[in-house]
Amino acid sequence: MFELIFLGTSSSAPSVYRGLSSHMILYRQHRFLLDCGEGTQRQILQSGLGFKRLNKILLTHSHLDHILGLGGLMSTLARWEGLEQVDIYAGRATLRRVQDLLFKVVFPNGRSPIDINLITIKPGVIMEDHHFSLSAFAVSHRGPDCLGFVFQEKAQRPFLPDKAAELGVPFGPERSQLVQGYSVTLADGRVIHPDDVLGTVIPGTKYVHIGDVGRTDELVDVCRDADTLVMESTYVSQEAEMADQFGHMTAARAAQLARDANVKTLILTHLSRRYIERDIRDEAQALFPNTYVARDFDHFHISREGTIRLKKNHNGQTSDESLEKLDGSWE
Repeated sequence: MFELIFLGTSSSAPSVYRGLSSHMILYRQHRFLLDCGEGTQRQILQSGLGFKRLNKILLTHSHLDHILGLGGLMSTLARWEGLEQVDIYAGRATLRRVQDLLFKVVFPNGRSPIDINLITIKPGVIMEDHHFSLSAFAVSHRGPDCLGFVFQEKAQRPFLPDKAAELGVPFGPERSQLVQGYSVTLADGRVIHPDDVLGTVIPGTKYVHIGDVGRTDELVDVCRDADTLVMESTYVSQEAEMADQFGHMTAARAAQLARDANVKTLILTHLSRRYIERDIRDEAQALFPNTYVARDFDHFHISREGTIRLKKNHNGQTSDESLEKLDGSWE
């Protein structure tokens, strides 16, 4: 299961109710900050997540509404939080801009109190362990080296304790070896194979995150059968020409991708201030009913059993209807 917390859901410029692009993904011992728009460090504090173990940052592309918050955040982490190392993963063009921001502005002498690793990534696997893999894939937006990310749990076969007991497999390292896929030899000489005590393969949870993007025809395969797809929806269909001009997405096109790729749940973010939430939601749900429109501080659990929104905002009290009325007030 992945946990996803939206820290900023506005496009281009913040509004009274929405900060700039930023998200926190939690999985086991890992904490990933995905994009870091202006004001992200305050959003992290207001969300209650804090900075502990915040040492992996993923960036989708180089535009300022996705990276400008790195300056303040890295200054805080370096001076106050006691972290020894932070790894920032992005495409080459994005890291060139990040390097200028950090080592010409924040740390103008070119040195930081902590070890900041700028790690250039290309489409493919970035990291993996026994439980999950994290991969990048190319997306089409304005400028080079724009990326999306796939968080994929490894498939699992459940251990069948009743079957193991029936075969006389003792508690201890033998059972652990079988779970890891190794055959074991019992004291009486019998060889027990993993297939003897493991159940049917259960696919792992798949979560796909797309930042700014202008076309979807190349993304159906990478999104296929995702449990949750998060992507931008800066425009509605009435302004499809403007979306094309600036390399952005409409709610309808995002919903069509989710439908074509057999996605279970679609979450839309990166909303223009010109719309109220209902505009985006209604357009998308007409094509793909299982669509959420994210708000700042929304917290989701993503698993094979489904995607659950745990709270709608930072105080957990604002209803759909009242928030839409508030959203309309800043148009």
